[in-house]
Amino acid sequence: MTTGIRDIRDTYLEAAGQAVELLASAEVAKAWEDESVLPAMSVGGLAGHLARSVLQVEWFLDGRVTGAEPVSAVHYYARLTGTDQHGSALNTGVRARSEETAAEGPAAVAGQARAAWRRLTRRLVEEPPGRRVAVLHRPGEEMLLDAYLETRCVELAVHLEDLALSTNTPRPVPQAALAVAVDVLVAAARERHGDRAVLHALARRERDGEQALRVL
Repeated sequence: MTTGIRDIRDTYLEAAGQAVELLASAEVAKAWEDESVLPAMSVGGLAGHLARSVLQVEWFLDGRVTGAEPVSAVHYYARLTGTDQHGSALNTGVRARSEETAAEGPAAVAGQARAAWRRLTRRLVEEPPGRRVAVLHRPGEEMLLDAYLETRCVELAVHLEDLALSTNTPRPVPQAALAVAVDVLVAAARERHGDRAVLHALARRERDGEQALRVL
């Protein structure tokens, strides 16, 4: 995995900058009400979801921490349930939060994301090693800031591509963020299913009855 706070913070900011540019594009604004490549999610909803990977970092930094045992980036994903079920509580909640963000319209969402990204480019330099953040949608839960930024690299890598495909706007995902996303998700698959199942998914797909590499 990525090591060093400068590495992960710079990697996150690079990917978030790409997201900000895509959110501000004319193609996204024009397609806002159209269906995205994700089932039951509009382009606007998908854009809102992508924007939240910038906006939430500030929100979580400003949340109150109590000293709870921090959750790792790997466990953050390994414990998720219902990721492949359209009507699961997880996916329903994601869509609802995304549409709530999108309701303000493309210009407002793009502007809010850009302003937050600019503030974060200064703030993340100043945050100390070991800084914790509150996971606001899971009251009482905390993560180390840099572990949380790893999860945001996952979200940015996945949904930058989703939004680019939804609007026919080629937008390469930064390689560093891709590497973080793959590392985190493969480690989450190992925690969830065990190494034997992951080995089958990688090398013996005919034995991969659990779809062990599917984390999200």
